[in-house]
Formats: sequence, structure tokens, C-alpha cells
Amino acid sequence: MSVLELARAEIRAMQPYSSARMEASGGQIWLNANESSWLPEGDTGVGCNRYPQPQPAALIDALATLYAVQPNQLLVGRGSDEAIDLLVRAFCRAGEDAILIQPPTFGMYSVSAHIQNAAVVEVALKSDFTLDVDALLAAVTPAVKLVFLCTPNNPTGQIVPRADIERMAQALSGRAVLIVDEAYIEFADTDSAADLIGRYENLCVLRTLSKAWALAGARIGSLLASAEVIALLRKIIAPYPLPSPCVAAALSALSPAGQQSAREHLATIRAQRAVMKSALSNLAGVREVLPSQANFLAVRFDDPGAVYKQLMMEGIVVRDVRRYPNLGDALRITIGTPQENARVLAVLTSPVMDGRTFADASVAEKRA
Repeated sequence: MSVLELARAEIRAMQPYSSARMEASGGQIWLNANESSWLPEGDTGVGCNRYPQPQPAALIDALATLYAVQPNQLLVGRGSDEAIDLLVRAFCRAGEDAILIQPPTFGMYSVSAHIQNAAVVEVALKSDFTLDVDALLAAVTPAVKLVFLCTPNNPTGQIVPRADIERMAQALSGRAVLIVDEAYIEFADTDSAADLIGRYENLCVLRTLSKAWALAGARIGSLLASAEVIALLRKIIAPYPLPSPCVAAALSALSPAGQQSAREHLATIRAQRAVMKSALSNLAGVREVLPSQANFLAVRFDDPGAVYKQLMMEGIVVRDVRRYPNLGDALRITIGTPQENARVLAVLTSPVMDGRTFADASVAEKRA
């Protein structure tokens, strides 16, 4: 069974929109797209008066090299969010099909499903936030077309072992598409699952330049999948998803100098993650620091609300994740620069009343 048989029949059969840039990309005088022939004031050579390439060849080649896939196995779009949305729209019939997720996890999977009026089947992670593969596979019904795995998981930070990924890809063959979200994989002590794409046509991998490559504002994400799945999604992606300045920023980041800078920042973040985990674990008022392979730590506090407010008063914004299952006492703290991390620790150990540290005061207030 081809993986495309899992997709919506009307998407497989549809004739995609043919943009002016797709029909003709050469020439010297362009008068086919109703663009302006004049550059806007302040244009620095990017050429924003012209529509960008739908899938910029130079960026596709650079990303395919980075992720060790073929160019026809890669679709680039506006962050991982666009790829998630495209997958749900292509494979899930409104009111009939479903996705499967493992909460607590990234919220956009279920948001995209709800927008499409697809059901969301949930199989909770174990109490230690590891994956229950048997329970997951048992929950897959004929309605489930997409299974999302986030590794390292957001917001908890744990990875899904490669053996579990391969087991699920095998078990779901002909039944559902397995999407492995690797937004944080550069920070982990494990390899990408991208090399499995050639073996499992129902396997997709999400990657992004937002995290390790410091391009969150450029919104550059990639879907790695079989050439057939990529061709299907190119039918429904927006004609010009990537602004030219964002493409230029990505190509600069992927240059030799840019890659060297990224490697240096990655080393700093990984080292600081260990420093922060050790320091936070020894603070009064901290119940637990969850193990993390990402660029953040999920931290359980005796009084997370008070900690959140105190950090905010000092101008430090962390993520309140108490709404997630089994994280009712947790905050997620991104690993920043060494100076930013030191400031977080200074606030959490600063005296706020009667000579006590803030963490001590939080414990006392909770017991009162």
C-alpha cells in the first residue's frame, strides 16, 4: 500500500495552483506576475519587488545537504507549523479522520487538527514522560491517519529512543503516517531519524532553523519525507511561502561561517544546560528538574506561581506550563546566555523578606 493512499483522495486528484514564478523563472524583463518593476526604498539588493521562488533552489540544496536527504525529499515552509498544518489538511478528512498525540506535548498538533475538524486521540506519556509504545499502537484505529512524536519533547525535554521510532514506523506502515518532530534535535545526544525515510515511506521528519540556528524570526522550517509525500504537499502549500529576506538570512546562517557560529552557540547552550540543571536542583523550593535533551529545562517548584511572578517582576519571562498534564507545578526555562542564566539564579536566591531567599519564602508561604 502506498503512503499516498492514506491521503485525502480529493487532494491527490486536485490540480495545484500554477504561479507565475513556477511557469517561468528565467528571462530578463519580467512582465508576467503583475509585480512592480521598481525596487522599494531601502532595498539592499534582495529584490523584494519580485515574488520569491516557491521553493528556493539554493535553500533547498543547502538544507538537503545539512539534513542528508535528497532535494526532492524536502519541503521548506514557514516554520514547522506550516508543515504540520499541511500534513493534517492533506491526510485528514474533516469530521472523519484523526491524529494521535502523546500529551504533554507541542500544542500545534491538536490546534491544526481542530482547525481541520479532525479528532485528536491522546495517549498520555508515562509518569516519567517517556513513551508508552504499546499503548500508542493499541490506540491506532482506522480513523487515525497521523501520529505525532516530539523528540526531544516539548515541554519536557526527553527523547524518544531511535528503536522506538523504527518500531512504530514499521507497525504503522500502511496504517498511518508517523511524524517525528525534531525541532530540538541539535541539542540532543542522539542522531536524527531522517536516514530512515528511505526505508519507511510513511515516516516524516520535521526540522527547523528557529532553535539551534537562531532564526525564529525568519520562520524557516522543513519537512523531510518521501518524494511522493513532498510532491503531494507542494500541491497545497501557499504559492510563495518564504519572503526573500528570510531566505537570504537562512542562506547566511547556513554558510561556513554561519555553521561555525551555530556550533559554538550549541556547545555553550549544552554546557549551560548542565550548569543550570545542577544549580536549580540544589535550590530550596525546587522539587525536581526534569532531564532534558533540548535547550530548556522543565522545573517543578513548590510554588510555581510565586516563582513566575517574582521572575516577571525582575523582567525575566519564563514559560508557565502548569496547564499541561502532569506538569501542574512546573515552569519551563529556556537556556539563555551565561549572563541571562546567572540572572535567573540570582533572582531565585535573592533575599526578599526577613533575610530568607525567595525559594525559602515560597515554601513557607505554601505551608502557612
